[in-house]
Amino acid sequence: MRENYTYVVLADDDEDDRLFFTEAFEELKMQTKVDLYKDGVDLMNALNQSDSKLPNILFLDLNMPMKSGIECLKEIKSNPRFKDIAIAIYSTSASEEDIEDTFVSGANVYIKKPNDFNILKKILSDVVTMNWQYQTSGLNRDNFLLRL
Repeated sequence: MRENYTYVVLADDDEDDRLFFTEAFEELKMQTKVDLYKDGVDLMNALNQSDSKLPNILFLDLNMPMKSGIECLKEIKSNPRFKDIAIAIYSTSASEEDIEDTFVSGANVYIKKPNDFNILKKILSDVVTMNWQYQTSGLNRDNFLLRL
């Protein structure tokens, strides 16, 4: 049976960011199910369970304790079981080095965390409704950084 929702996962060590993220989805009233992880270790433990439901879209914070977002990204991309997960880097960093590293490592889109709640809702809506088949097959540096 095919689910009629998009399964979204966020791994972020900042409690306020996790709260804003879930509140944004609640206000958007989109067909989504959102799960949260406080660090990369918890995320990878959950994903690596043989019976785990894999997310359609994974939002990864870069700067997390114990296992960073870039470490998670590389681990996910090295496992064929995770090939269908779209990965959105979701970070406060706007450094060219971070953007380049995550692009080269196989992330699908890079999002700088917005300070405005309405912009956050617009970004999340855009990412969830994105045509990921097109986005992953035509991946290029120009459409990697999501700007609003």
